[in-house]
Amino acid sequence: MSEERRVVQRGLYYDELEEGVVYAHRPGRTVTEADNVLFTTLTMNTQALHLDAAWAAETEFGERLVNSMFTLSTMVGLSVAQLTQGTIVANLGFSEVRFPHPVRAGDTLLCETRVRSKRLSASRPGQGVVELEHTGLNQRGEVVGVAVRAVLMQCLPGGVS
Repeated sequence: MSEERRVVQRGLYYDELEEGVVYAHRPGRTVTEADNVLFTTLTMNTQALHLDAAWAAETEFGERLVNSMFTLSTMVGLSVAQLTQGTIVANLGFSEVRFPHPVRAGDTLLCETRVRSKRLSASRPGQGVVELEHTGLNQRGEVVGVAVRAVLMQCLPGGVS
């Protein structure tokens, strides 16, 4: 009887990430009004622009906008299966976070991640620090979010890194 080959989904190890490469994460995520209201209330963000349709209708946007922290969280979330599932040690922090265009209910969020840099950890053998630049796009290709994130990643088990 032949042995069955089994592949378990995981992210990439430090050694497999390539500087300058852009990883496109698919599928995207269509944002609903319920997503926005639930996230906003769960996080205690009482900003009327996210919760009060009548008030938001009177703003320059003419409607409620999706909470930008939901946008950021979704951008990172879209990258997990491809890049960090089971291979990340820690999220070290974010920098350069911006939201050039608003997200509205009904928009589909897509994300691409560029590996900006990587270096082996001097204090944690078998691990490395990677700087990721996440770019969130809507279905029209407009950039809705950019965030640079530093993560601590595992090196390949038994690898020579």
